[in-house]
Amino acid sequence: MTTINLNTEICNQLSCLENFAMKFTADPEDANDLVQDTIIKAIRYHKLYQEGSNLRGWLYTIMRNTFINDYRKDGRRRNILTVTDDLSAQQLKNSASSNLGLGKFVMEDIDKAMGKLQPEYSVPFLKYFEGYKYHEIAEELNIPIGTVKTRIHVARQSLKFQLKMYAKQSSSVC
Repeated sequence: MTTINLNTEICNQLSCLENFAMKFTADPEDANDLVQDTIIKAIRYHKLYQEGSNLRGWLYTIMRNTFINDYRKDGRRRNILTVTDDLSAQQLKNSASSNLGLGKFVMEDIDKAMGKLQPEYSVPFLKYFEGYKYHEIAEELNIPIGTVKTRIHVARQSLKFQLKMYAKQSSSVC
């Protein structure tokens, strides 16, 4: 089967893929993203498709694996924030939501602590906190990956030191 024929056959499966994606995501936009990722991967790895085998099954397998990998990736991002001994967004949210006045002071303290960081430390830290990977930050800032890791570590330690009063409060509340 030629590449053009395979691409056409893949596109003919679009409605089936959309229905299958909705079972995973239950959201039309996420389902469309999943279908698009599946089609891109299928076209990219078209040489792995064995002619005469079940094309729809092959596409469903790609979609399922893509969904699972994305789900795991999102889960790891969430776990990174909650497993570390640094102040996490969830810990700050819990302390901030209990009292709106206190929450305002907490956010002011965080802003002050972030303001005290030099940009060479705060920029990599914020990018990492937003979900960028070390290598992405290194490429964007044009610095070695080891430097990125060091700067994020220094920023964490500085923020941890400056905001240690909140860490003590959260451990006594639990």
